[in-house]
Amino acid sequence: MRITLRRHLPDIVQYSVLSLAAFLSVFPFIWMVIGATNTTSQIIRGKVTFGTALFDNIASFFAQVDVPLVFWNSVKIALVGTALTLLISSLAGYGFEMFRSKLRERVYTVILLTLMVPFAALMIPLFMLMGQAGLLNTHIAIMLPMIASAFIIFYFRQASKAFPTELRDAAKVDGLKEWQIFFYIYVPVMRSTYAAAFVIVFMLNWNNYLWPLIVLQSNDTKTITLVVSSLASAYSPEYGTVMIGTILATLPTLLVFFAMQRQFVQGMLGSVK
Repeated sequence: MRITLRRHLPDIVQYSVLSLAAFLSVFPFIWMVIGATNTTSQIIRGKVTFGTALFDNIASFFAQVDVPLVFWNSVKIALVGTALTLLISSLAGYGFEMFRSKLRERVYTVILLTLMVPFAALMIPLFMLMGQAGLLNTHIAIMLPMIASAFIIFYFRQASKAFPTELRDAAKVDGLKEWQIFFYIYVPVMRSTYAAAFVIVFMLNWNNYLWPLIVLQSNDTKTITLVVSSLASAYSPEYGTVMIGTILATLPTLLVFFAMQRQFVQGMLGSVK
């Protein structure tokens, strides 16, 4: 019995730590769901059991927020921004890996160095640039700074190292042009990489808060993250209503991740081969 216990003790400790970490990770979401069913006073008192105020909180949220418009703004920014980021960044990553030149590595190094620059240092220049271009209070101003992502360029270049060069050479022999090789051969072969990048970029665009807070000035253009934040920062916030908004803001990212979980894992593994 003691020998068996000693043999399985590392597994017991490992699974105990993992279970605790999983609980700590999931508990905020569970508490958020429970809080959505309670009143503000019950939430402040720390009640951790389900209440009866769910439908009142839902009605309050839909009365204060134009939900279809807010979700449309968020979906438009997330999907269009993600599509543009994947297109531009994957083209850059493909080009850095496939084409040889003396300045290639230097330019690539400069791009990677931009990862060290905090966004807070870029906000004022970007704001002035968008103002001069007449793009303030538009969704285009939200998407433009995110299109050329240094991290996604790096990610696609690393993934491109696993791309079979024989396919590209054979396509050239068959007379395909470079853009045809990219769209008809590279993109289908690297679909797992695109799926993983889609999940990453979609979550970043959907949860983007600071830059939209600065650029978007009218209620007609605001996203779900800004609306939930404004509800939470009111003079006397209704926490049950805030919980409903937080749940609705969280659901799309959860659905995207779980729907593409397998492709996400395959893409992340493929990017380091």
